[in-house]
Amino acid sequence: MNTTMKDFIDDLKIEALLSKSSNPLPQRVREIIDKARELNGLTPPEVAILLQTEDDELVSLIMQTAHKIKEDIYGNRLVLFAPLYVANLCANNCLYCGFRRDNKELNRVALTMEQIAKEVQVLEREGHKRLLMLCGEHPSRSSLEYFMEAIETAYAVKTEAGGEIRRINVEIAPLEVDEYKELKKTGIGTCVLFQETYHHETYKIMHPSGPKSDYVKRLTAMHRAQEGGINDVGIGALFGLYDYKYEVLGLLLHALQLEKDCGVGPHTISVPRLEPAFNAPAAIAPPHPVSDHDFKKLVAIIRMAVPYTGMILSTRETPALRSEVFALGISQISAGSRTNPGGYQDETSDNFRAAQFNLGDTRTLDEVILDITERGHIPSFCTACYRLGRTGKDFMDLAKPGLIQKFCQTNALFSFTEYLLDYASPQTREAGEALIQEMLDSTFKTKRKKVVTDRLKKITDGERDVYI
Repeated sequence: MNTTMKDFIDDLKIEALLSKSSNPLPQRVREIIDKARELNGLTPPEVAILLQTEDDELVSLIMQTAHKIKEDIYGNRLVLFAPLYVANLCANNCLYCGFRRDNKELNRVALTMEQIAKEVQVLEREGHKRLLMLCGEHPSRSSLEYFMEAIETAYAVKTEAGGEIRRINVEIAPLEVDEYKELKKTGIGTCVLFQETYHHETYKIMHPSGPKSDYVKRLTAMHRAQEGGINDVGIGALFGLYDYKYEVLGLLLHALQLEKDCGVGPHTISVPRLEPAFNAPAAIAPPHPVSDHDFKKLVAIIRMAVPYTGMILSTRETPALRSEVFALGISQISAGSRTNPGGYQDETSDNFRAAQFNLGDTRTLDEVILDITERGHIPSFCTACYRLGRTGKDFMDLAKPGLIQKFCQTNALFSFTEYLLDYASPQTREAGEALIQEMLDSTFKTKRKKVVTDRLKKITDGERDVYI
């Protein structure tokens, strides 16, 4: 693999695809929907046709199909995590971000290791087991060495009732191959990096200065991460900066290029939508706002196009919309989030002045878990695949035919039971136990049910970190 590879996103080709696909024939749309049900993904021309579909009946069919695909591959479980921002110092000047360099009114923070440990303690005592660690891009105040020490600090924190962080995923600025090799030594899970927008001119406008203004370095970073030994990588676009149809095709082309060059496509695709941020002009007035209807549509189409990848939804969205989008292909969600360094300890109203963006869902972890449980989703804190080597190609070999669900559903029940026993409110525990019993009665056959039941009893008797 060539780590200095060139730009593989062609604006003119993407625009031509969309233009050629305008006003698609209903029969052709139905043929593509039928193909998607085979779980083999879709081509860029096929995705362009779905994106250009506006007929209400066909869009409804797209959403129904996405729901079925998600259930076939991942079942009804939703993985939960919390973002942990350790610093908001940044050398970039992104027009949509509260951390941008020219935001002179932002409360700048770089947490000490002691402060990071206290943040993790708060999260563990709420029941979190998985983190996404982030920081601004600054050559000295948010260096790779600082970030790696922060990861090691977080892993070392243990609290009562078996509180611990079992997996840390990271979102970090582009690195070189040797730096990714060093990062891997900290025991991270997925390495995530968003292109933000795949449209070249928009990217240039939105990133007027700083290291992030290098489009190609950012675009090819996940190739270098895989060459550096990080098996699972994640990509994403910030919807609202440019036409959402273009961005979906950009994401798909990125996924296909990773699979072609590295043998493995993205482990996750994130779909954040532009939200207000302190002193960030593009966030106050999004250049290409995405309606709720179009947002749900794009989530469904991505699920159909790249059925094997996990899809991540953040707390940018409101509880009501999040609940709707869960059914359209989302498999991972953040909960109880704060986007300012130190925000889990400090609940003051001035936190917005240190945050990256506004939150749409401010509920606690327990409130989110109660809601999704009552909607029939199994909350999961599972990290088994990372520790058993089911990563990279090994994970994809199970995910693509839908076999990963055999592990995901079972391990979700185990980690959910831990949460119910150690952290849940009485109402959440009652709802959770009822859902687990329903799953045992309806999902598992006799032999498998006995194995699951025996391990659930071990957890009830005090054993923790049970998985298959």
